[in-house]
Order: sequence, then structure tokens, then C-alpha cells
Amino acid sequence: MPKFDAVFVGLTILDIAGRPVEAIPEGGGVAFIDEIRMNPAGTAAGAVMNAAKMGVKTATVACLGTDEKADFIIDQYARMGIDCSMVQRTDKAKTSATILPIRPNGERPALHARGASDNLFVEEKDFDNVCDARFLHHGGTGLLNAMDGGQSAKLLAHAKGRGMTTSFDLIAPDDNTLFLLRDLLPFVDYFMPSMEEAQFLSSRTDPDDIAAFFMAMGAGACIFKWGERGSFVRTPDETFQIPAFKVAVSDTTGCGDAYCGGFVAGLAMDYDLREACMLGTAVSALVATGLGSDAGVVDLASTRAFMKQATILETEPEKELE
Repeated sequence: MPKFDAVFVGLTILDIAGRPVEAIPEGGGVAFIDEIRMNPAGTAAGAVMNAAKMGVKTATVACLGTDEKADFIIDQYARMGIDCSMVQRTDKAKTSATILPIRPNGERPALHARGASDNLFVEEKDFDNVCDARFLHHGGTGLLNAMDGGQSAKLLAHAKGRGMTTSFDLIAPDDNTLFLLRDLLPFVDYFMPSMEEAQFLSSRTDPDDIAAFFMAMGAGACIFKWGERGSFVRTPDETFQIPAFKVAVSDTTGCGDAYCGGFVAGLAMDYDLREACMLGTAVSALVATGLGSDAGVVDLASTRAFMKQATILETEPEKELE
């Protein structure tokens, strides 16, 4: 019996968010806003927190500094029951962090200070411990310098060799990202970027063509997170779209990461693919109602209750799949 339901590896940072921010005051001026919050965030952190809130047994693999930001993250994880025994600490860099001045419409420009996440490195002798689970989610390729040198591909290959189900997300893709994916995707069951990221990387615009592009590179299936349009899913056997839920948007920070966490939790609870995507959609929607990467999400019961009463967000005809 594996020790964990799911292990989440990758980008883990501290977010300091404030809302609503209409403009940065000139000079040394002061503007008053409604709320400021600190919370763990990042492509792995946002996913593991929300999976833990769904009640699945989780662990995380991350690299943090030896500073107050790291202490805060670990304390928050402990409160959520997330196993931190594989979290690395380094004195070579501060914990990665982001300042987010959230606009009134929920948009989230970011001021990011790269840090300890670039030092995350999982040695091969530790692969078995990391893979002592049924599911492995890897998030943050693009801002994980040490792992991006080939070690992430080795870890995912090891996970597949152990019979794990793997999911994968990235961040801040650039012209080099596609080269990284060529080694990674053959060991990924569910590739889960945003639609915008997928379009950029594939140089394609049609969702079905984009998914075919990445599946030809080795991905088992593609799940593209698509904002108010929900998500687009393609597997070797079927293609479908999951609609979004209608909510009053406060902050979209971490919504995509939350989707991944809800999705992995759904799989861990033996949901079928559509049900897991629906749970990811609901978790993502709830996060959008508050400030931060896990805001609005309490537990599985309240999330399922939300799903029963929530309204599906209807998209305009011109926004439907062509």
C-alpha cells in the first residue's frame, strides 16, 4: 500500500496579494485597499493545498530557503495535514516569492522574485520515496532551474516505471520550453497547461489540433485549463469540454493550480475522468471567489454542495469551439 495518495513536486513560493488595486500610487503616496493576504502558492503548492482540502493524503517535494517565508509555508502546510518530510531547505537562496496587486476585475499582474525553487533537485536515490504514492503531479517546469536540466524527466520516468499515474503542469513558457517537453511528455499521463500556454507552445489555435500536437510528442492525454470557458479535454478515446461555474470573481490567482489539485484528488478518490475534471473545475471556481491560491475552498463536502447548486457559466456562441 503506497504511503500517500498523491505527491506534488515543484514550484512552491510565498504570495503576498492585495485587492483591489486600481493603480500604484505615485511617488511615496498611499492607497487604501480592502484586503492583504499571505499564502503558499505556485504550480505545486496551489495544487497540493487544494488536494489536501479534498481529504486525500498528500505530500510535497519543494525547495525553500531558511527564512521566515519558508517557516510560514511549512506552518500552513502542517495545518492542512500535508506531509513536508521531503521539503528541502537551502541557505543559498531566499524562498521564492511574488507580490500580486490584484485588479478590481480579478486580473493578477505579478512581481516575482526567483529564489530557492530554482535549487530544487531530487536525487535518484530519493526517487522511490517520492514515488511512494498512486499519483505524482509535477508542476513548475520553467522556473525550476536545477530540475529543468533533465532530472524532472528522470523522475517522471521512474514514476511511470512504478506504475504511478502522472500529471504535469508548467509555468512561464518560453522558446526553450518545447525542447524540455520532448523529454518530459512521454512520461506524462495528463498534460495540464492553460489553453494560452498550449497555444503559445504549439503555435496552433484549434484546441483539438493543439492536443494532437502534444499527444504526438508523447502525452497520454491533454487537459487545457481555459478560464471562463472551463477546460478542454482530449484523450486517445474521446474529446470533450467541461464548462466553468458562474461565480463572483475576486482574484484569479492560483485557479489553474487549484484545478490540478482538485483533478488529482478526484482521481485519487476513484472518480472517472469527467468527474475528476468537474471537481477540478469546482475547486478552481471557489478559489476565484477569494484572495489567494486556496481561498474559498474548505473541504470536499462543501465543494460538492457548491457543485450541486452552482450555475454553469454560459459562453457566447462565438466563444464556443470552432
